[in-house]
Amino acid sequence: MFASTPDNVIAYGATVTRPVIIGNCSGFYGDRITAAREMVEGGPIDVLCGDYLAELTMLILAKSQAKDPSVGYAKTFLTQVEDVLGTCLERGIKIVANAGGLNAAGLADAIRALAERLGLTVAVAHVEGDDLRGDLTAITPPVVGKPVSANAYLGGWGIAEALAAGADVVVTGRVTDASLVVGPAAWWHGWCREDWDRLAGAVAAGHVIECGPQATGGNYPFLDEITDLRYPGFPIAEVAADGSSVITKHPDTGGLVSVGTVTAQLLYEIAEPAYLGPDVTTHLDTAVLTQDGGHRVMISGVRGSAPPETLKVALNDAGGFRNTMTFVLTGLDIEAKAARCEAMLFDLLGGRERFATTDVRLLRHDTADAPENALATAHLKVTVMDPDPRVVGRAFSGAAMELALAGYAGFHTTTPPTSESAYGIYRPAAVPRSAVEQVVVLPDGTRSVVADPPTGPVPAPPEHPAAAVPDGPTVRAPLGAVCGARSGDKGGDANVGLWARDDAGHAWLRAHLTVERLRELLGPEAADLRIERYELPALRAINVVVHGLLGAGVASTARPDPQAKGLGEYLRSRIVDVPAALLP
Repeated sequence: MFASTPDNVIAYGATVTRPVIIGNCSGFYGDRITAAREMVEGGPIDVLCGDYLAELTMLILAKSQAKDPSVGYAKTFLTQVEDVLGTCLERGIKIVANAGGLNAAGLADAIRALAERLGLTVAVAHVEGDDLRGDLTAITPPVVGKPVSANAYLGGWGIAEALAAGADVVVTGRVTDASLVVGPAAWWHGWCREDWDRLAGAVAAGHVIECGPQATGGNYPFLDEITDLRYPGFPIAEVAADGSSVITKHPDTGGLVSVGTVTAQLLYEIAEPAYLGPDVTTHLDTAVLTQDGGHRVMISGVRGSAPPETLKVALNDAGGFRNTMTFVLTGLDIEAKAARCEAMLFDLLGGRERFATTDVRLLRHDTADAPENALATAHLKVTVMDPDPRVVGRAFSGAAMELALAGYAGFHTTTPPTSESAYGIYRPAAVPRSAVEQVVVLPDGTRSVVADPPTGPVPAPPEHPAAAVPDGPTVRAPLGAVCGARSGDKGGDANVGLWARDDAGHAWLRAHLTVERLRELLGPEAADLRIERYELPALRAINVVVHGLLGAGVASTARPDPQAKGLGEYLRSRIVDVPAALLP
């Protein structure tokens, strides 16, 4: 039981008059800068939250901090706070964000300085303890070298304790994205650390709104369902005392909130349905979605169990340097031109062995007898990587330009010669909870260690009996005629969630999309990779993890779609044999 709870909470276990209304204003570092003001001014909310951190963001912040140790946080958050701080203080709206990155204490000080400049009095708290760079010994597998960032994923209890102590603003480092909802919900409703189902419900809500307008029609595959084509309003989670929630958005904002848009976001980058977190293991295959009116979807029935004994860790290493040149090939003899270009380029450079890594891809966009010049072109994309920046800098791109008058017919490139750029390598790891001390620094400067919840094993997934598959004649049609998809990255792995819009479509999807069939549809780049497939029948969905598709992660992969954002849409475009009864 917290020392301080909101006015609407009578006592722990007693009736709560209403849910807590939590609005999101950021899905990544660089998201819509006006979203905070739009969320605060668009309608009533109790908490304004924002997610600013991804694996790549931690690398970006580490580079920033190396140049200036006083930063290392998401500076755009300060612009958003300046826009809304006065209004939030006036209305009692709490602000919670993980924008602290690698320097939550520095961001907290910057907010205090901002408030002083604005003539406002604000209580700021921050959560720390996620940065493990000072002691890497407990991390498994063992860390080799000195990573530029090493962060454990903390939970929401530090946020809850800060709010209970009267904080107006709480900033954190690397907490899980969903913790930005779990912490405020636990504080508002007076939950305890073993309220597994309530906490799991809040995780589900937090996971849905963490990516901003991806929950309100953004990146949604069924374009015909989105009747309001304005920029989507950012999402809101109304989290009730029992952990159920309603996902919605402010009135008179664009986009769509439907069972489909919420399903898409629930499946986003989750891997197995037992979604491991620092506060609770959330069993996403138990979630039930119900349309609860216009632009309102209820999430109920989510079950939770004890979290694991370890915390996830994200490591980023300095990988070296890279450079890319893309050659445009036009018209006839595309493959022969590409072969000549590649051979001449590496001959000029002294051979492929000069570089630590080379990646050459012929990307065919061309069509025969194209009606316009651009439609007759293909791209030869050549990427080189090496620890020595001089090897992959102008020495590489300059050699590429030596082919301008000596190479294939129609030579030109998409860019002029470029210099090298640094890249990072992402590695997932784990650390025992006992090796991590989560600390909340309260507005009065008091430092308090945040207690861990009880832990336990992850229950085995339930068996899902097979449903009857529609029979009858089939027709050749895109897979996307039957299902939606949303895809993304988890380090070097690609995650694709696919869902059907009715029971018959789901039964066929389950039967058709075996691991072997998925490997065939994904094409040659997945031929030798491990593919895992999970079922979520309550969502009429399956989730697929393609291990290693993205190499060492977004910062280093030479794949054209480095975060696998388009992988789901590629799958939907593949032509398969679909029962005619499933098609409109």
